[in-house]
Amino acid sequence: MHRALITGGTAGIGAAFARAFAGRGTALVLVARNPERLAETAAQFRAEHGVEVETIVADLSDREAQQRVADRLESSVDPVDVFVNNAGFSVKASLLDPDLSQHDLGFEVMVRAVLKLGGAAGRGMSERGRGWIINVGSVSALVTQNNYSAIKAWVGNYSESLGVQLHGTGVQVTALMPGWVRTEFHSRAGIKGSSIPGVLWLDADRLVEDCLRDVARGKPVSIPSKRWKLIAAVLRTTPRGIVARLSAVLSHRRSREK
Repeated sequence: MHRALITGGTAGIGAAFARAFAGRGTALVLVARNPERLAETAAQFRAEHGVEVETIVADLSDREAQQRVADRLESSVDPVDVFVNNAGFSVKASLLDPDLSQHDLGFEVMVRAVLKLGGAAGRGMSERGRGWIINVGSVSALVTQNNYSAIKAWVGNYSESLGVQLHGTGVQVTALMPGWVRTEFHSRAGIKGSSIPGVLWLDADRLVEDCLRDVARGKPVSIPSKRWKLIAAVLRTTPRGIVARLSAVLSHRRSREK
């Protein structure tokens, strides 16, 4: 793979994907909102790995910005071979909140942008007969805590559906479903994570390597680590009433940490 475009590529899982590809000599296209941090990250990868790094300043809650990234994904000039659909954040607002602004933002970045950019990548890659699309979801899709859980459930279903539509084109689509990962994601959301056992935390770089192996093997879903594979398998086979009670406990513990 020669060029990877990563949304949210300056922090967390996105930055871990960027490190993994840069270490393999893959050129990068990094997409992020903060121009200063984007420029700093790009300079670091150029210096440390000697790879070409293109940057796109884009707030994916803005539809014009979504279109700019979509156009880059479909471009035949310096084409993108790997697309990591990663940008996201925690949606903390209650489902009963009359103010839908947080929900609307979540839908725009983690549903509409994912749909638009995945489609653009699929069209561009299928014309060339090759490519990888990685949609970053979450194991939280298997519980019923909040709108973030619901959004990530959509991401997982969407990713597998996109894979079905691209079957036979040479384009592999994989949904990455991690558990808790040690990144700044939780601190940005105001979640301390002190009640989460240490054994359940994942390292972002290890997670990405596990995911890339799964993508290379053609797996439609990647759940890194044996412990989270087991947790996901249990959640999928547990009666939904029990999952709902577990979700309530998790939500209560999270509210105490804020």
